[in-house]
Amino acid sequence: MALDQPELTHVTARDAGLVACRRCTRVWPMGTERCGRCGSRLVSRDPRSISRVWAWWAAGLMAYLPANLYPMLETRTLFTTQNSTIVGGALELLSHGSAGIALVILVASVGIPIAKFICIAFLAMSVRRGSRMSPELRMRLYEIVEYIGRWSMIDVFVVAILASLVQLNVVASIAPGPASLAFALSVIFTMLSAQAFDPRMIWDGIDAEARQRA
Repeated sequence: MALDQPELTHVTARDAGLVACRRCTRVWPMGTERCGRCGSRLVSRDPRSISRVWAWWAAGLMAYLPANLYPMLETRTLFTTQNSTIVGGALELLSHGSAGIALVILVASVGIPIAKFICIAFLAMSVRRGSRMSPELRMRLYEIVEYIGRWSMIDVFVVAILASLVQLNVVASIAPGPASLAFALSVIFTMLSAQAFDPRMIWDGIDAEARQRA
């Protein structure tokens, strides 16, 4: 005689008639409009969340392209003027023996932004079409994207520091190039894209996904 398989059911806060504040994580009864702790607006699910994610994502991608094509730094000396892009500056540091600094710049300015674009797009598509990746791993991926977002301005900080320190009038000077503004905008837009994503949607339909994987 075959044994009945246990049902793959999970009681969520939404099923229990509760809603959590996304800012301070305090839980309130469903229907409460404002969080009594921090005053944020309480919404169980934001139906326009994915649309805002893709809008900010596209804006960040459009800003990231000129950030890599135009100069990040403009170095002026007494006789010459040199423009350096992100990748070009890293390769120049590598040729001068600064492999560690070049690697940090490439990872922070090329690797991490591209990885963020891929991860945000994957999370947005996974809540619509489902994914074989478990909700726990997707939630961890979202937390990583949120965490590294604050470190994405390293190139802009380096340019600002160099521009303020190296100002020797006609002898030598360093000024930020047009790519610095584009890169800063790209970082801001991707951060807004990640913040617009509602991670609670990851847990919607986990029973159906569990049955599909089984």
